[in-house]
Amino acid sequence: MVDLVIRFDTIQQLYRAYMPFVRSAGLFVASSEPHYLGETLSFSYRLPGESVAAEARGNVVWINPQGASGGRPAGIGIQFAADETHHKHHIEKLLSSELASGNLTSTM
Repeated sequence: MVDLVIRFDTIQQLYRAYMPFVRSAGLFVASSEPHYLGETLSFSYRLPGESVAAEARGNVVWINPQGASGGRPAGIGIQFAADETHHKHHIEKLLSSELASGNLTSTM
């Protein structure tokens, strides 16, 4: 069963959601649904330019509450499960030109 379905239409959306600073990497998902730190979720995500969604498991490691500082959207950061590092490599390949930029993200 998939708890969340995530879709990234542009590289900029993916960049804003990508969390390279957590072990195994992660994705931020804008949401007003209640979640808690440590919660385990299964999710699918579709990357820009891809027609098939990938499925992954992970844990909630970040929460932006409503009204977060810096105008960041409410939502959660999900860290990929330790045995799913292939997601990190695939995403970083797509974001290779963006990762060194100073553009704002939805987390840090």
